[in-house]
Amino acid sequence: MTVPAPDLAALVSRALPRRGSAVLAVSGGLDSMALLDVAASARRQRGCTVIVATYDHASGAHSARAAAFVVRKALGYGLPVVTGRAGRTELTEAAWRAARWNFLRAVAGTTKAVILTAHTRDDQIETVLMRALRGAGARGLAGLRAPSVIRRPFVDVSRDELRAYAMACSLTWIEDPTNRSPRHLRNRIRHDLLPSLLRSRPMLAGELRNIGDRAATWRCEVSAMVDAAVRFEVGRDLRGTSTLDVTAADVTQYSRPVLAIIWPELAARAGVTLDRRGTDRIAAFTISGKVGSRIQLSGGWELSRSRKLFELRVSMRGEQEDQEIRPLETPMTWDRWVFSSGKKRPATDPWRASLPGDDSLWIRAWQPGDKLTIRHGDRLVTRKVKYFLSDAGISGHIRARWPVVLAGDEIVWIPGVRRSDAATVRPGRPVVTYVCDYLDRRS
Repeated sequence: MTVPAPDLAALVSRALPRRGSAVLAVSGGLDSMALLDVAASARRQRGCTVIVATYDHASGAHSARAAAFVVRKALGYGLPVVTGRAGRTELTEAAWRAARWNFLRAVAGTTKAVILTAHTRDDQIETVLMRALRGAGARGLAGLRAPSVIRRPFVDVSRDELRAYAMACSLTWIEDPTNRSPRHLRNRIRHDLLPSLLRSRPMLAGELRNIGDRAATWRCEVSAMVDAAVRFEVGRDLRGTSTLDVTAADVTQYSRPVLAIIWPELAARAGVTLDRRGTDRIAAFTISGKVGSRIQLSGGWELSRSRKLFELRVSMRGEQEDQEIRPLETPMTWDRWVFSSGKKRPATDPWRASLPGDDSLWIRAWQPGDKLTIRHGDRLVTRKVKYFLSDAGISGHIRARWPVVLAGDEIVWIPGVRRSDAATVRPGRPVVTYVCDYLDRRS
């Protein structure tokens, strides 16, 4: 059966935004060239701007030719085109895919555009089979049907139907030789395994599609349940990286099997994909993790437990190593804290400290065993810094990085928390009032 051209136009038109902008992912192959041809006409009806994006994987002369071919064709349709090229030759499908998607999202981000791809029904069948072979759960088996901001107007159209359309419209395209290479799993499934399975079980394609549809429905139901039952907030840190805060009381009530369903959905809201090991670790940590503790996850992420929240952040370990110990100067930025000089204020303000100006002051992250001297009655006593941080409600991802200011080997100030009572300013000595501002507090 061939999908009539008007029906393809309707599919693409519904995927294009009204007004606004759309980025077409075009590789030069059959499917994406059909998308380009249909979208070039449908855009007028929707009144939107269409941008063509093509990515050269630097996998050989053929990839450069394909990118140049897409540029010529896009300009022929009167559409702007953006090209990207890999800085190095990637060897795996996953690396190619990650580089391509980073490029597409960057292009879309400049105009807040939606992304359209030319994935077909055949791609969905192959994806579901490939994930089943890898032991994926229901979440992964949704494949291209999974809820997504990516729009795929051809996901119910077969590759043969697009070929018939392209030939009827005299479209030209480029065959990528890497699509025949048996080195890649998808190619082995597409050209060898799936055809063999279909010969012995012709209904398998429909069964795989049904599995994908049911898994996608399940994901939508999980998403709705999470929205209704769990309070969470997605934000961005100062670098623009996604952050996720989840109310602890809303998730600690669940069992590990339920948490293994909830957490991948929550993490996905921040653009984080959890593998099976990460999901298992988070589920266990939700039940047994203590306030102030954290676990490392793949991809450079970490989950920490504060008093009221579970906080998912990009791990700061590498940055902490770069922030060892530095002289305290003004103005200066240390991690997420900015220090400046200011006027003396009442000693009750923990974000200001008047310290001797003739002492050499240093700043570093607090460490286990650190102590601060305070006055207790008529005598001076020391107390561990970790207790001051706990009293101030500082926990979660920020606790490990919280700074302390030292004079020699003695801690004289925990910015935002407490000044040492031993750091007295004697008459006649120079005094500097330091002001600290925690940037995340303002974000």
